[in-house]
Amino acid sequence: MMDIVTFGETMIRLSPPDHLRLEQTSSLTLSVGGAELNVAAGVARLGLNSAYVSRLPSNPLGRMIANTGRGFNINMSNILWAEGERVGVYFVEFGADPRPTRVYYDRKDSAFAHIQPGMVDWKSIFQEARLFHVGGITPALSVSAHDAQKEAMIAAQEAGCLVSYDINYRASLWTVDEARKIQRPLMEHVDILITSLPDQPGTSELLSGFNGNDPAEVARRVAGMFGFKTVLATMRKSLSAQRATITSLAYADGNLYTDRCYEVETIDPIGGGDANVAGFLTGYLEGDIQKAVRLGNAFSVLQQTAPTDLPWSTRAEVDALIAEGGSSMRR
Repeated sequence: MMDIVTFGETMIRLSPPDHLRLEQTSSLTLSVGGAELNVAAGVARLGLNSAYVSRLPSNPLGRMIANTGRGFNINMSNILWAEGERVGVYFVEFGADPRPTRVYYDRKDSAFAHIQPGMVDWKSIFQEARLFHVGGITPALSVSAHDAQKEAMIAAQEAGCLVSYDINYRASLWTVDEARKIQRPLMEHVDILITSLPDQPGTSELLSGFNGNDPAEVARRVAGMFGFKTVLATMRKSLSAQRATITSLAYADGNLYTDRCYEVETIDPIGGGDANVAGFLTGYLEGDIQKAVRLGNAFSVLQQTAPTDLPWSTRAEVDALIAEGGSSMRR
């Protein structure tokens, strides 16, 4: 039995060291990251089984991504390999107040963007899967990537598999109006919706068509409009380039589940939302939504205290943070 299957693009990440700007650095630190791979890795770190489906170039960079997934004990057996194609790349330039951290993408015409419906045997993959996780980045990459994701969501639904969907809006990929037009029809295949609130101006309108500053009310209204089983709203507020507050809430079956707000020193904020998703989905599949909210918040907080997108905290560390609520030296 596979607990969670994820589907999406993973890229090569390049970052200048020591807060250097891209145009002044002479070296770059290389790592791997992508929303859905990050979620699969987080689920595996927390003790569940995960599988990742994607399309990668048959070259050293593609193999690096696959090997990274295997290192997290993710099932990578359903990767599609593409000859003569490229992997997407993104650059992270870390800021210091008042200069913000910036992300620059070079992902056009990647191997994953060329994925087509019919390439993946979803029926076989979902035979023994409990939950399928996707997000709003994939349909923004290409028409064929959108169609392939829709095919997968329908197949998961037909197999009796829960479907979770992280809106994960990227202004660099499309406008709010474009995102709403393309994503609203997908919502009939979604059981668990994940969003960030409040977010950039207008993105709280992405599905609901209204702008709301109260995350609990937005979650209630969106759940009612689309019939979602559960809505998770993550909330991150930057206090400076290196500090932020993090919390989330979930709405399910008429009940609201909340947690305390953490303040965190952010060594690397990239991937923090994916860690929250991984923690929440783990707790959700373990049958406790309140625990799911707490797991997501604590896992997200810990993930942002170490470099790279991928989560390295253990379940014991997450449980300890939930129980103790603070940091201290451990010997």
